[in-house]
Amino acid sequence: MTVGRVYEERVRGEGSRVLVDRIWPRGLSKEKTDLDEWCKTVAPSTELREWYADDPERFEEFGRRYRVELEEPERAETLEHLRALARHGNLVLLTATKYADISEASVLVDLIQG
Repeated sequence: MTVGRVYEERVRGEGSRVLVDRIWPRGLSKEKTDLDEWCKTVAPSTELREWYADDPERFEEFGRRYRVELEEPERAETLEHLRALARHGNLVLLTATKYADISEASVLVDLIQG
């Protein structure tokens, strides 16, 4: 399982590509984007996302707060769906952020693999 940017092209054999952002990425058409799924219900709340603002110094606290949000029923159900996808093959969690390694996708990979 890996984290990637939605703007990157699919690599042969990389597996299922799932966007985990709540907001559709700018500049991409839904018709031309090479995704298998868009799981926006697993994304962090708008309040948490805006507070975090991709600040590396806030990533640890962001991860803690996001894990709490992931206990909410709808998010927890989607997280289980992602776990099932990961059990059946390689999974790439995608985000539009420039800093994929400190994004919600990175937190999700840690939870799913952990």
